[in-house]
Amino acid sequence: MRSLLDTNILVYADAADHAARQRRAIDLITASRAAGTAVLSTQIMQEYVNVALRKLRLPHALVRERLNFYRRFEIVPTSPDLIAGALDLHVLHGLSFYDALIVQAAATSGCQRLLTEDMQHGAAIAGVRIENPFREA
Repeated sequence: MRSLLDTNILVYADAADHAARQRRAIDLITASRAAGTAVLSTQIMQEYVNVALRKLRLPHALVRERLNFYRRFEIVPTSPDLIAGALDLHVLHGLSFYDALIVQAAATSGCQRLLTEDMQHGAAIAGVRIENPFREA
């Protein structure tokens, strides 16, 4: 199933202080990349780099290595049309604009689900199901 991976998935893959979440994130990234179902957006990559440098304090060389890996995923570029669609989702669903931009990227790229811990688990917006992969069953 095509899935857009939100920033927190990428961040947890490098967050050694959250061992269980790190393992889950790495497994998700690895499996979805191998299956060819993983999708990212330019926004997600920008957010990842910011958090990796500022919060995780990863070395620049490691961040670049991660970017070289993530660039092999399908990438949804932020465009004026994507922004306009996100604005509509923001108004219709009360999402923050940046969350709406992520949902719009998922919908535009044909993803059936968005993997994130930042939105309501189980919600369906614009044909995309929100799933929190870290949620306790």
